[in-house]
Amino acid sequence: MRLLPAAAGSGIVFRRTDLDNFEIPANGRNVAKVSYATSLMRQSVLISTTEHLLSACIGMGVDNVIVEIDNLELPILDGSALPYVEAIREVGFREQRRRRETLRVLHPVEVREGDKFIGVYPGQGYRVSYTIDFPAPIGRQETCIDLAAETYGTEIAPARTFGYKADERKLRDMGLIRGASAENAIILGTNGPENGPLRFPDEYVRHKVLDLIGDLALAGRRIEGHVVAVRAGHAMHTACVARLLKDRSAWELAHVPVESAAAAEAQHQANGGVGEAALAGA
Repeated sequence: MRLLPAAAGSGIVFRRTDLDNFEIPANGRNVAKVSYATSLMRQSVLISTTEHLLSACIGMGVDNVIVEIDNLELPILDGSALPYVEAIREVGFREQRRRRETLRVLHPVEVREGDKFIGVYPGQGYRVSYTIDFPAPIGRQETCIDLAAETYGTEIAPARTFGYKADERKLRDMGLIRGASAENAIILGTNGPENGPLRFPDEYVRHKVLDLIGDLALAGRRIEGHVVAVRAGHAMHTACVARLLKDRSAWELAHVPVESAAAAEAQHQANGGVGEAALAGA
């Protein structure tokens, strides 16, 4: 897989080099199937497990990038977004002439399913509040992060995906988690992680925030507002994107204020400047 600089206004585009460079833009129209990961499809061409890379791009302020891949699935790496963040930091950014646009939430949009819930609300910046409630040994965890506060790379990106050892056989029989191992996921036994230590005491809920940021990237732009999720998952995340985009009265396109240019440029590694940003090199 390679990440390449892209022209201003391109957005995040996946390119299947094994299929004559067929391209699949990362947007809500191309969501294919959502279960234990988020997949995109265009004209029967599939890209799966997109959420960690998309999360890293949004979290680090990369607006435009071409993702070249020679198969249908992105690498799981260590189960977090940290390897992507480190690669992005290594090559750096190039600020582009086009003004950065955000998707500013104007009124609430919610998706409910029993006791599961996700909503997006008006608010400054990009704030995420997430609550999970899993069987032991995880239990209930909650966290809130402000993506404008330079926290993504250190507080969210390192959080790894997780799964219960007791569910492994069932999931593999379903054709899922084929590449899962102790090298790329937290494996939970009866008494806790079998491959600890954890990177954070609340690593589980932090990873759900990571996934959410990646799934909401399918709105096509960084969200400006407050996202609240309770026991949600990929399916509800992407359903929220679809409902938000469908309700044109619920949002508007907004530009990063010019007066924030100096501060944003100084903090570009975390949340970008006033212009759109692409990778500085391949």
